[in-house]
Amino acid sequence: MEENKEPIVIVAGTRPEIIKLTPVIENLEKLNMNYLLVWSGQHYDYELCKIFFEEFKIPEPRINLNVGSGTHAEEVAKTMLRLEKVLMKHKPSIVIAEGDTNTVVAAALTATKLNIPFAHVEAGLRSYDMTMPEEINRKIADAISDICFAPTELAAINLMHEGIPRNRIYVTGNTIIDVVLKYKDKAYKKGLELINKLNLEQQNYLLVTVHRQENTDNSERLLRIFKALEKLSEYYPIVIPMHPRTLNRLKEYRFYGKLINMKNFVMLKPLGYSSFLGLLMHARVVLTDSGGVQEEAFTLKVPTITLRYNTERPETVLLGANTLVGAEYQEIISQTLKKAAKYREIRRKLEKVSNPLGDGRAGVRIAKILSNIIEKTEVKEFDSRDDPYITYTIVDNITNIDERYVVSYYNEEVATLNKKQAKKALIRAPLSYIRKLIRIFKKY
Repeated sequence: MEENKEPIVIVAGTRPEIIKLTPVIENLEKLNMNYLLVWSGQHYDYELCKIFFEEFKIPEPRINLNVGSGTHAEEVAKTMLRLEKVLMKHKPSIVIAEGDTNTVVAAALTATKLNIPFAHVEAGLRSYDMTMPEEINRKIADAISDICFAPTELAAINLMHEGIPRNRIYVTGNTIIDVVLKYKDKAYKKGLELINKLNLEQQNYLLVTVHRQENTDNSERLLRIFKALEKLSEYYPIVIPMHPRTLNRLKEYRFYGKLINMKNFVMLKPLGYSSFLGLLMHARVVLTDSGGVQEEAFTLKVPTITLRYNTERPETVLLGANTLVGAEYQEIISQTLKKAAKYREIRRKLEKVSNPLGDGRAGVRIAKILSNIIEKTEVKEFDSRDDPYITYTIVDNITNIDERYVVSYYNEEVATLNKKQAKKALIRAPLSYIRKLIRIFKKY
């Protein structure tokens, strides 16, 4: 690896971020790109996270900020304060983070305020629910990113309509698809071993994950979910790798004692990635409040019930794999049983559609884009001396538009990324440029 270049600083702090950044790290190494992996410590149990570094065979972080858990403000503030010193010392060419955690928004803010280009992996996902900390984090990170790696076309269109210039957006696919496709054979075998050990049958149990704050920290919601699971356990065995936060809340809400005596209810400690993926592959239906699990389940053709009232992965719902039920007792039961009854039909339908979330080459694309533009990407002071009046207009003739000013393209019906299909464009530009453009159009 070349050590003479300014490093790319990769910032992560949770287990899902390790998983999703692995394809990026692997492909940066193949291109001999110099990088520095910084661990924020937002998931404070580093030993638990260390399992993932070993499983994916990526180097452990060279720097640990040891932020630990706390309130949102505490986690963001501590990460910014400690990361700033790292960035000032190592002077990176670019900072990269993935997802929607407090670590991500802290990395974005810190890099941007130091005039270091920031790249956001998994940019443009939107639930439109501003009560979610993750939605706030991802919107802020995207707004100040110099490079947005959007996983899907819809995510890219979301970014365009928030005013992010088209030339900052790259559609790459989602890196989690790379990981799922790479490890699914290994996971299949691990899953078989695990379900045999648990005396379960393939496609005859329900896999559950619950960890989001809006569910765990609301006693009414969490208890409705687990009472619904109690009812569902009369039909199928329930398997749940228990998140520490969820476990603590169930004890606090005095429901844990009931669970441990419940038949057909298997509680596990957090699992390694291949083991979890194996359980997912062999499940009849998965119930989850995780965005990542929705993506993994869709890729593996596993029918999904999402324990939320919204999702930033709407493609999974559109194509029939996923149903949103919130934390409604009756909906959880009825929709799960419907999915369970039709699981073969759902799997067959999903086999016939291409995966809109990615093709397994997102890490390759991201690494290549970075290697091509890293020397050209810099944060410059905006110079609007010639015309400081910046405004928007829609133009019908896109043949003479300066690409720097394009916000979004439209065909006859909806927004599009494809310029060849476009009939109109929304541009953001100095008023003098817009007037000049109008004069040109009048000649035609």
